[in-house]
Amino acid sequence: MNICRIFTSCQQLSNIKSLRVLTLGVLSALLTALPGKAAENIYFQYGPIIKSLPVRSLENFAKTGEIDEDLKFYFQVAKANDETKNKFRELLVKRLELPPLEVSQFFNSELGFDILERLGQYVQIPKRNNGKVAIRAGIVLAAFDSQGLTLLNFLKKLPVDMSVDVESSLQAFNQLERVIEATKFFTEKMSSFSAQESKTDTSVDFAQLPDLRQPGRFGVTEQRWVLKDPKRNRQFYVLVYQPQKSGSGKIPVLILSHGLGSRPEDFAGRAKHLASYGFLVALPQHPGSDTQQVEDLKDGLSGSYFLTSEFIDRPRDISFVIDELERRNQSSFGGRLDLQSVGVAGHSFGGYGALAVGGATIDFEFLQKMCDRPFGYIDTSLLLQCRALQLPRQAYNFRDPRVKAVFAANPVNYAIFGPKGLSQVSVPVFLVGGSDDPATPVVFEQTQSFPLLSSPVKYLALAEGQAHINLANLDAGMTHTLNSIQGLSLASPFLLESYADAMLLAFFETHLVQDSAYKPYMQSAYAEYLSQDQKFKIFLISKASDNAVKEAIVEFKSKH
Repeated sequence: MNICRIFTSCQQLSNIKSLRVLTLGVLSALLTALPGKAAENIYFQYGPIIKSLPVRSLENFAKTGEIDEDLKFYFQVAKANDETKNKFRELLVKRLELPPLEVSQFFNSELGFDILERLGQYVQIPKRNNGKVAIRAGIVLAAFDSQGLTLLNFLKKLPVDMSVDVESSLQAFNQLERVIEATKFFTEKMSSFSAQESKTDTSVDFAQLPDLRQPGRFGVTEQRWVLKDPKRNRQFYVLVYQPQKSGSGKIPVLILSHGLGSRPEDFAGRAKHLASYGFLVALPQHPGSDTQQVEDLKDGLSGSYFLTSEFIDRPRDISFVIDELERRNQSSFGGRLDLQSVGVAGHSFGGYGALAVGGATIDFEFLQKMCDRPFGYIDTSLLLQCRALQLPRQAYNFRDPRVKAVFAANPVNYAIFGPKGLSQVSVPVFLVGGSDDPATPVVFEQTQSFPLLSSPVKYLALAEGQAHINLANLDAGMTHTLNSIQGLSLASPFLLESYADAMLLAFFETHLVQDSAYKPYMQSAYAEYLSQDQKFKIFLISKASDNAVKEAIVEFKSKH
């Protein structure tokens, strides 16, 4: 069979980047994405052409290094050299250290089923049926097996022979490659835009100014409140960090909202840092999308990674905390809390909530269109956002007029709000993205959103080597898994924390407290100063670069 003739009759083989993507890439993606039991063959189908690859060929190659005629064909087409063959052999038996029960529970959740459903469109069982059930079986069985979750063991545990839709799979890989190219493109653009703004920034010797990465002058006390909202029959706790600040002056208030599968305690360090500068900081728990919800999923007590109602409850939790502070202001704080000008910061799903109380509105029509796009799930946060389509399709208004400034780090936002919803935000906004964020990719969730905000004051920061999560909070198993990914290089969590502490503080001091002493920090030159001599930089731009970002988006789309 002449494989080149087959492909050129449909599409050029040159566009496929060789069958290495087909043989090595597709199989690798199966392992890293999903679960299996003993199939005899994996079939690769392109139009009317079908070519098989026996699983025993891969097993024999993994054990002995011997390349039989079946596998030889793929290596020849892929033009694989000895190094590539050796790497593929290692990949076949490389074990992913993931807790079997957690793997099983995740892929039994709504979110897990959604991932399987989408992947099963391209990896199918006979007669072109969705392969989601077989894929899940392969992953889970391999995870529980003594040999562990390896690519080879996954293939051996598949219950039936599987067929890979080559054309669709290659399109998906091309889209993924496009995202990688876009991330590199916009990282370079952010560096350029930040440098350009820096040239026009006010000249400041930051070494002579207070170092915002260091704690402030106030001591901090911590309280834990348990709140109940009778209207929603919802109970949750709040950590409250209060500055030991004497006098009669007003105390500014910040609400920090944690991300999906996280908890208030994960942001205690940041809260203490802000409180040491005079802010009262409240960190609400969001039951239904917090650590406990994930634990319930692992323990089989829930079938959901998060509850769909959290799209409604999260912003309402934030407003309820402000309500509670108003109720306690006189008795507990001597009426000193400034609750008519509150700042809200959120991470990931918390970023969604922060933007919602800042005025962003859900656009179901736009969200449906985004969720229906082929390969739209390459934006992994879209899997989360599309769950909102289960909500009653009505107008939701979460805008809290007491919220006067919003800081959203790695926010889930673009598809669910869309251009219409984001244009409703008029308060000062600071968006942060990470160059290595697989959960809320910067090219989808922050870069596209920034120009859509109608805020007269807005900022966008991009942190190199930031991967959405705080690596300092990971358990040893997950840290080991990340460290085992070849070529992955991430910034120190302590460096990223220092960037965030400084910029978060400067933003709220300038645009919430209106303290002009902090205004010099709100410029690109300060980001340059923070990351001088660092391998991983942080780039900062303001509204001044709005048009430049729009033009960059158009430029990339026109070239790709």
